[in-house]
Amino acid sequence: MSQYLLSVYGHRESGEVDATAAKPAEMQAYMGRVAALESEMDASGAFVFGGRLHGADASTVVHKGGDDLVMTDGPFVEAKEHIAGFYIIEADGLDAALAWAGKVVDAIGHAIEVRPFAATGHVPT
Repeated sequence: MSQYLLSVYGHRESGEVDATAAKPAEMQAYMGRVAALESEMDASGAFVFGGRLHGADASTVVHKGGDDLVMTDGPFVEAKEHIAGFYIIEADGLDAALAWAGKVVDAIGHAIEVRPFAATGHVPT
């Protein structure tokens, strides 16, 4: 089986569920859909791990500045969309990974980017 990254994109201006602004009933329904999806992934053997990320404003970029490391606040790229979370899954091929991505879209309403891993070193299973 191959592993895939399902990147969950958040966009504050699109009306997607925002965990920081959602009403309690909306958040409870949202989390119920996510828990059901993750249970289905786990039961099928596809789920490796996943998680929700803090906002892009919580990021720190580390880069080389001459001989020193330089750390700056904020995302690497200023953009309207940012990665809001992710799933690492195992699937029998791209079609199976895309099917899981469709289920994630149905559950959370965010756009999903699917990208296969090109293994380098140890890949957890």
